[in-house]
Amino acid sequence: MQTSQLQRTGLMVLLAGQLLPMIDFSIVNVALDAMAHTLQATAIELALIVAVYGIAFAICLAMGGRLGDNYGRRRVFLAGVWIFGIASLLCGIANSVGLLMFARALQGVGAAFIVPQILATLHITLKGRAHARAIGLYGGIGGLAFIIGQVLGGFLIKADIGGYGWRSVFLINLPICLFVLITARRFVPETQNTQRVPVDVSGTLLLAGAIGCLMLALALGPLLHWSWPCILLLVLFPLFLHRLRQSSLRLEAANGAPLLPPSLLRLPSVRFGLTLAVLFFSCWSGFMFSVALTLQAGLGLTAFQSGNAFIALGVAYFIGAMQSTRIVERLGKRGALLMGCGIQMVGLLALIATLQLAWPQVGIFTLIPATVLIGFGQSFIVSTFYRIGMSGVPHHQAGAGSAVLSTVQQSALGLGPMLLGGVFTQIYTHGNHLAAITGTLGVELVMMALLVIFTSLNRRTFQPVTAEG
Repeated sequence: MQTSQLQRTGLMVLLAGQLLPMIDFSIVNVALDAMAHTLQATAIELALIVAVYGIAFAICLAMGGRLGDNYGRRRVFLAGVWIFGIASLLCGIANSVGLLMFARALQGVGAAFIVPQILATLHITLKGRAHARAIGLYGGIGGLAFIIGQVLGGFLIKADIGGYGWRSVFLINLPICLFVLITARRFVPETQNTQRVPVDVSGTLLLAGAIGCLMLALALGPLLHWSWPCILLLVLFPLFLHRLRQSSLRLEAANGAPLLPPSLLRLPSVRFGLTLAVLFFSCWSGFMFSVALTLQAGLGLTAFQSGNAFIALGVAYFIGAMQSTRIVERLGKRGALLMGCGIQMVGLLALIATLQLAWPQVGIFTLIPATVLIGFGQSFIVSTFYRIGMSGVPHHQAGAGSAVLSTVQQSALGLGPMLLGGVFTQIYTHGNHLAAITGTLGVELVMMALLVIFTSLNRRTFQPVTAEG
């Protein structure tokens, strides 16, 4: 294993690179109406513009981790930034829906090359308290970037800088890409495994099939009224997963290197991290989607005003993430996670009460107490997710471990708006936005309660482990 110490400047460069994928996961949501007007896009085309990014991102994450292990994590990180920058430029100049979809998919590929290298580099080059602080920053920046996307997107649309309108939400990536490309080579150390392993082509294709079937079905199902192509995609999803599992078991039994190593998936820390990711991150993105929809469609706020409603949540999230290292040291990972879940649930209850009492005169400032609680709770959950998930991963599998966790995380982020958005739509049958958002937040409370129960029953996951190997 080739490795050297990561300095503070290098850490800042990696975190700047992390901003790119997470901002673009949410920033496009506030630009959809303007895109539809300019490009004459249909509802299905708009759904695909959102979905293809998440699908390409999730599909290519595991491959991105493997390439970083084999060819150098800094090298693949820089390649990802190049791809992301070029794709952002194409999005900004797109004059057709087809070109915009292609560019969004290319953005997803670039993002998938960026993200695994960051977490793997932190895992390998830092130890002890420095590692804990870096993971706290990683979780804080990642979550904050998701919220920044909502706020920044609304601002850019309203400001219409240079007359670029919605195109500016993509062009804003270019200076960030340029900064990272200039500084990363100097300040980010190169790390890679000394022995390269072959690329698992079969595993890559099967994973792509599984993720593609699930996310496309959920993205297009409501728009196509769950016609037979959507049902077929859902039927194919478990078949692809089964074939992927069988292929990975055979390859690992033959001393090969599957894309998703079953031995890695058997680690208690990884399995717990995957369950946490499914329950929490789908809840998180679903919350952002359903609340933004309620603020705009139900209360008549503009995209800019809706984005501003998340500022208090974002500030609280960042402050909480910066304090997460101390909280984990004092309470342990399990205690910090349970505390985060508890605060989040209190915040959701407070938000339900606020909406019920103030509707329809719900102002941005009225939401601050509830959203601050939600932001603090989310920050502790996200920070412990990375700490727990990577805690038992051997160094030679750092890229694969990072990619596995990130794949499920990004898939859950993509599924959240589809699943909880579906709940919102089902309840919203008689034009009652208040009933729809209250019911959706209630489902999120149930999901958080399940996470609390799961955490309480899994003490073994939180036993001290070593990641050497």
